[in-house]
Amino acid sequence: MSSILHAIRQQLEHLHQQERKLADYMLQFPGNVVTMGITELAEQSGTSAATVTRFCKSLHFRGYPDFKTKLAADLAQQTTPLTYQDIIAGNQLADIVTAIESNHLRSISDTTRLLDVQALARAIAALQHARHIDLYGVATSGIVAMDFYQKLVRIGKRATAFADPHMQITSAANLGADDVAIAISYSGETPETIDSLQCAKERGATTISLTKVGHNRLANLADINLFASSLEEGMRRGDMASRIAQLHVIDIIFAGMVSEQFDEHIPKLEQSYRMVRKYRKDKGR
Repeated sequence: MSSILHAIRQQLEHLHQQERKLADYMLQFPGNVVTMGITELAEQSGTSAATVTRFCKSLHFRGYPDFKTKLAADLAQQTTPLTYQDIIAGNQLADIVTAIESNHLRSISDTTRLLDVQALARAIAALQHARHIDLYGVATSGIVAMDFYQKLVRIGKRATAFADPHMQITSAANLGADDVAIAISYSGETPETIDSLQCAKERGATTISLTKVGHNRLANLADINLFASSLEEGMRRGDMASRIAQLHVIDIIFAGMVSEQFDEHIPKLEQSYRMVRKYRKDKGR
C-alpha cells in the first residue's frame, strides 16, 4: 500500500461520516481518484467538493490537485519490486543485507515523492534568517535532531538540540520572533515534542514539523509541515526506515541552505573542517 493510502487507513476511525465515505472510496478505487476532477470524485463518493478539499487539507496537502499529484506518484512507485521487510528469526546474513537495503531505498523513494517543494523552500528561508534554531526530538528522532544540529553548527548557525525534554522547553521559553524551532517525531504524537513546539510557538518562533505523512497533532501545530514515508510499522524494525527517511529530509534541507548561500556557507564548512583537523588529539597518528 502507498504511504498516502496507509495514512488514510490509519485515520478511518476518527473521520466524520462524509469524510469516511470519501476515504473508503479512495481506498477502494485509488487509481480512479488520480484521473478524476474534484466534482466527479465528490459525485462518485457521495460527498461534496467541500468535503474533498477539507479532507485533503486535513492530511496537510495544499488541496485536491496537490493530493492527486502526490497520490499518482505514490501509486506509480508501487510498481517497483522494493517492499518493506521485517526482521525474521534465523534469517541468513546475506538476506538481511538485501532486506535492509530494500527498506532504506524504499523509505527514501517514498519520502521523496511526498515532499512539498514549496514547504521545503519556506523551511530553508526561515532557517537562513533565524537568529537561533531549536531542534526537538526524543529517542530515534532525537538522533536525527542531533545530526541536523551538527550540520548547522558547521555553517555557523546558532542552534541547540537537547535530549532532555525539560531542557527543550527551557530553551523554547527563551525564543522569540526571529527564531525557528524544528520538532521531529515519526508519529507526530510524541507528547514531549508537542509540548516543546507549543512553547516555542507561544514565544512567537517560526515552527517546523517533520512527521510521517497524514493527520497528527505535531503537524497541526506547526507553521511549516514536512513529511516522511508512513509505511514503517512494528516494533521489530527498530525505527530504521523512518530514521533514514527523516535524515533524507534533513540532508535535503541542509544542501538547500548551503546551495542557496554558497559563498557564505562553504567557507564556514571549510573553516570548521580545518580547525577540527588542527586541534584533534589523534592528528599525529
